[in-house]
Amino acid sequence: MPDAQQLLLFMAAGLLLNLTPGPDVLYIVTQSLRSGARAGMVAALGINAGCLVHIVAAALGVGALLAASATAFTLLKWAGAAYLLWMGVRLLLARAPRQVADLRALAGAQPRADLWAVFRGGFLTNVLNPKVAVFFLAFVPQFIAPEAAHPARAFLLLGALFNVNSVAVNVGWALAAAWMARHDAVQRGMQGLDRIAGAMFIVFGARLALADNPSR
Repeated sequence: MPDAQQLLLFMAAGLLLNLTPGPDVLYIVTQSLRSGARAGMVAALGINAGCLVHIVAAALGVGALLAASATAFTLLKWAGAAYLLWMGVRLLLARAPRQVADLRALAGAQPRADLWAVFRGGFLTNVLNPKVAVFFLAFVPQFIAPEAAHPARAFLLLGALFNVNSVAVNVGWALAAAWMARHDAVQRGMQGLDRIAGAMFIVFGARLALADNPSR
């Protein structure tokens, strides 16, 4: 494991990286705006579960395969891009939400979401993005000493720490979006927000489809 100074640097870098908006953050915010804080936090847990898959895979060498094999990277890249594009189109075609008055008539509750579907969506958003696997391969080893006795174990521990830190950031995004959704102006503009989110998912999907393997 790195020393205390390196560990603090690792945590600070991870925090900044987690604050950077991307498909994961967009998915969390969209779920919170549409269905409330609980759905947003479940989405965050799905994202973090996907990160765990990448961390374990990278420690076992699967991430190295994705980084080295153009075919493996491309297959996962296209699957992830197709999923992001599908979510974007679904948001663009979504029906208009209830009016604010109708929502208040339901005791102020937001539309209930299928939490398992929300979790699964977050999981797939993350796990189908091969750039996450390559990111862990490029980022985490910088904080592992070359002479480490058990580099795979150190990789797992640092990856787990990164993931635990990201939970707080992702939940923060969920709570912030849920707070925004309680305001009338946001509720009135929900359909427009769906369209914006849908367009952004399509942009992220297109960027992923066109991306080269960052390890090359």
